[in-house]
Amino acid sequence: MLRTPLPDVLDACVIGAGGSGLAAAKALHDRGLAFECFERGSGVGGLWRYDNDNGMSSIYKSLQINTSRDRTSFADHPMPKDYPDFPRHEQICGYLDDYVDYFGFRDRIRFRTTVERVVPQADGTFAVTVRTTGGEPETRICRSVLVASGHHWLPRMPDLPGTFSGRVLHAHDYRTPDGFGNGRVLVVGMGNSGCDIACDLARVADRTLLSTRRGAHVIPKYLFGIPLDTVCPEFIWRFAPMWLFRPAFSTVVWMNRGTLGLYGLPRPGHKVLQEHPTISSDLPSLVREQRIVIKPDIERLDGDGVRFVDGSREPVDTLILATGYRIVFPFLDASVIAPEENEVRLYRHVVHPDVPGLFFIGLIQPWGAIFPLAEAQSAWVGDLIQGRCQLPDRAAMQRVIDDDIAVIRRRYVKSPRHTIQVDFHAYRALMRRERRRGRGWHVPG
Repeated sequence: MLRTPLPDVLDACVIGAGGSGLAAAKALHDRGLAFECFERGSGVGGLWRYDNDNGMSSIYKSLQINTSRDRTSFADHPMPKDYPDFPRHEQICGYLDDYVDYFGFRDRIRFRTTVERVVPQADGTFAVTVRTTGGEPETRICRSVLVASGHHWLPRMPDLPGTFSGRVLHAHDYRTPDGFGNGRVLVVGMGNSGCDIACDLARVADRTLLSTRRGAHVIPKYLFGIPLDTVCPEFIWRFAPMWLFRPAFSTVVWMNRGTLGLYGLPRPGHKVLQEHPTISSDLPSLVREQRIVIKPDIERLDGDGVRFVDGSREPVDTLILATGYRIVFPFLDASVIAPEENEVRLYRHVVHPDVPGLFFIGLIQPWGAIFPLAEAQSAWVGDLIQGRCQLPDRAAMQRVIDDDIAVIRRRYVKSPRHTIQVDFHAYRALMRRERRRGRGWHVPG
């Protein structure tokens, strides 16, 4: 039961009760705004709730975060000090549960409720149609909509030539190494999930292969015994020019790990910091011990095996495709937003420039932790909803979007994986600037 009745027209609604959705809900709650948060599952946590009954969680049982405990925490609610440097997924889920109860907004979350449609109205509001499990559709009217439905739930399936007689699954559906003992498994993709799953399987499978199209700069979780994301001070990340920072960072990684070739890992054709980081302390040693065999890109599937572009062939029982995810919003019409190759045109990755009141929280892929950035986005959006700060006009927002896309394309390897990249410290500072600068802008009309 809600503690107080809600008005017929809500100030806002939040879609999703994962980490980003909870940051959004708290920002609205802190401001005394009338809102509801709609969550498809029966509990909070989103991606971090193992086997979440919303059907959208992709985490496997062995998963630990690859950003450090203190850097990942929300600003006003630190994680418990008895958590390890890199907490396990169940600890993150417990932390999010505690976050909701500590700040007292669980009664604003409607569980087992799916958002079926969000339609902008002529008067500037939104008609949000939802359906509770077993119930009939109902529509709520909201002045603003904060989309926090995540971007790691719809698998991107590659079109591989040939036929395969074995088992095929996406990393989204992998949970434990149980059932893979004595098998021959090929993991496709050298991002974080692919490396973690290959390391998981190497301890039980008869043969574990890891296929990569272009290699990866595998970075250890600790540098000089310190969690990776706390080694460099913020001012270096923000202000050091890339031509100086990149070789310095590469040198630090080399001092801690040595060269990739030392372990039998392929040398990538791109530079460090030109890709989303692949962070693993286990992979290099498992490759060197030949418990994981690195293979190049797949040429074609071949019955009970796979042929690779170097001409080699391997018999394989199971393919696990760690090939990323598609960004989609099934509750929004394509005329409102239709990402192509995961490119989303949003001002500062948050504001829809053509639909006032439509915001996206957590739709970023940071070099660093996402919770504090979702928190910063939510604080900015809360201020916008209350009129404490303003946005530039549409043309100015479109120019900024074009500039941001150009920066990403110059910096990163071309891939659907890299369309929403941000740097942790620089982006958090940007959110602070948007909140300050917006207070002085005139709003046309």
